[in-house]
Amino acid sequence: MTEGAVEKALVVLAALAQHSRISELTRVTGFPKSTVHRLLRTLVDTGFAVATADGDYRIGPKVLVLAGNVLQPVDSVERARPVLERLQASTGCAVHFAMLLGDELVYVDKVEGGKPYRMASRIGGRLLLHCTAIGKAVLSTRDMGGLELVARTPGTITDPQRLRAQLDRVRSCGFALDEQENEPGVRCVGAAVRNHNGTVVGGLSVSTLALEHTLPELIALGPRVVAAARDVSRALGYTH
Repeated sequence: MTEGAVEKALVVLAALAQHSRISELTRVTGFPKSTVHRLLRTLVDTGFAVATADGDYRIGPKVLVLAGNVLQPVDSVERARPVLERLQASTGCAVHFAMLLGDELVYVDKVEGGKPYRMASRIGGRLLLHCTAIGKAVLSTRDMGGLELVARTPGTITDPQRLRAQLDRVRSCGFALDEQENEPGVRCVGAAVRNHNGTVVGGLSVSTLALEHTLPELIALGPRVVAAARDVSRALGYTH
């Protein structure tokens, strides 16, 4: 984006804090409707805005992540970071920390696995609840409701009964698996994280290539991930 385009995008983003309809954004910013459309697409693509089902727009998760990092004096990311680093050192795998922002899970921290490759995930990126390890760990603590089970890969569970059965197992063992359900060739194991009052606020996971770890090997890492999630929960004030 050019400097002028960046300035216009920031103007639209600021207006989005109080207005959701394109007609309102066009009126408030004074930009042509086509320009507002184009800038909104860019903001959506980068996570700074979200398009709603009825055609409106709202502030996206990346803005909330940035705001949270600024506003929290000792934020969750800082408290969790030592635990993530220890988990990465003990497993050799990439470790992710994601938090709920409204009804969305967003990556807020990541420790690479020290491999010659890097995972495609990025801080600020959103996670689907039904096909990621962290997502399923979180989903196991809440009502599945009418969650749309979109197929991300051939391995994604799209049958509600199968997913409910898997969530029952998550409740039993404490960790969830992503068996190449979100990204082909990538396996993950994740567990939920709670805050000081016991509310599930996110989760952490270990991610690896399917070529490097078999499913049984990944399952064997489950208790370690659960222990790390418990440590993060304690760092956030959870005492039970």
